[in-house]
Amino acid sequence: MPELHPLRPFLPPTAKVLMLGSFPPPMKRWKMPFYYPNFQNDMWRIMGIVFYDDPLHFIDVEKKTFKQDEIIDFLTVKGIAIYDSAVEIERGNNDASDANLQVIERINLPEILAQIPDCKTIITTGGKSAEIVADILGIKTPMVGEYAETEFAGRNIRLYRMPSSSRAYPMKIEVKARAYEVLKGIVG
Repeated sequence: MPELHPLRPFLPPTAKVLMLGSFPPPMKRWKMPFYYPNFQNDMWRIMGIVFYDDPLHFIDVEKKTFKQDEIIDFLTVKGIAIYDSAVEIERGNNDASDANLQVIERINLPEILAQIPDCKTIITTGGKSAEIVADILGIKTPMVGEYAETEFAGRNIRLYRMPSSSRAYPMKIEVKARAYEVLKGIVG
């Protein structure tokens, strides 16, 4: 059964970076109504390590959830926009695995970029997202931890492919965080 993206794009007007995953997990796995809501996903732990040297910075340990308001404030101040590369999908196994996603409709990247005019960097947070965005940009998909550059929608764009923040991706969180350190050089 087709699913439409359940969240609106998070687009702070001064965003310098657009971070794109593939698609949210099923809602039964959500701990908050925002991006990377699955408590088993390490995105907010990675961001805590990169920016605060603390994997629990954005985690409410007692409630086993995320500090959504702090995450939104952080992203707004740093100028990091978030959305996903797929806006309509079908799940093969009713799970969060990218391997089981059939993408029906992709992001309208020019429309999103038009809303964040200072953005010249796109960071994909996994393989499927990297493949979709590279295809839209008309470039070869970068290897994990690398980037490619192109001109798109009237601006020079640098596309980074980061390791997936999913625990299913076989890489230690500290190694993933080192890859995401590139964000500090872009947004401070």
